[in-house]
Amino acid sequence: MAADAAGTVEIRGALARLRRATGLPVAFGGLVEPGRQRMRISEFSGAAGLALRGLAVTSGNGLGGKAVALARPCAVTDYSLSRQISHEYDAAVAEEGLRSVLAIPVVVRRRVRGVLYGALRTAQPLGDRTLTAAVQAARDVEQALVVGDEARDLLTAARPGTAGAGPGPDTGAGAGWEQVREAHTALRALAPRIADPALRAELLEVCGLLAAGPAERPAGQPVALAPRELDVLAWVAAGATNAAAAERLGLRPETVKGYLRSAMRRLGARTRGEAVVVARRAGLLP
Repeated sequence: MAADAAGTVEIRGALARLRRATGLPVAFGGLVEPGRQRMRISEFSGAAGLALRGLAVTSGNGLGGKAVALARPCAVTDYSLSRQISHEYDAAVAEEGLRSVLAIPVVVRRRVRGVLYGALRTAQPLGDRTLTAAVQAARDVEQALVVGDEARDLLTAARPGTAGAGPGPDTGAGAGWEQVREAHTALRALAPRIADPALRAELLEVCGLLAAGPAERPAGQPVALAPRELDVLAWVAAGATNAAAAERLGLRPETVKGYLRSAMRRLGARTRGEAVVVARRAGLLP
């Protein structure tokens, strides 16, 4: 799934959460078009008609365009009468019957990537609680987009080294192989946070390629670890404590200990360090 498609999925989910949290009857939004100073309204929750569907909102125009231009939340109590905004989109807004409207920009790395709108069909102040919930919904989208961007950056950086080039896992020598190990650990940490199943699967596939190398696999039945056991062991291999691994993986320290004990048992290891060595020899870690 492309980055824009994944972002659209995040916008759609955020609109549903926004309505549940605020009770607003209508929510809609969309992404800023790459390389252009406009966003297109593509996602809706609670809309009665098609007047706003596909509407292109230019930066600076209307309420959403103002949010894009200023990169901050904007709201009006009565859209058609407001003197705080321009009125290029009044006809579409009126056809949908919207009066009080808020627009929250989704800002990632100082760039507006999208806008979330919430609206009432009556002219009344939206209130701080509603604004706070809308801002939180936008922050959720921002975090998801950041994770997706980081994942794609790591994938791009990792692919050139996935053909088994460089020193093998048993040598542990050279800055190049350490970078591979760091990329592997970072990718495994990001994977559970990726909502896009296609991107998550691609991340885990690259993790497997990074771990595969001229490993000295033990004879007999191949060793297998559960995904979370491997996540924990990757952080242990990077030198993280149980508490640090828990923080990075969004788990409780006791849960990390449980996964680590299970991994050690499967690997036949008596210590954390021995578990890392055995996992590397089995080609489970780079």
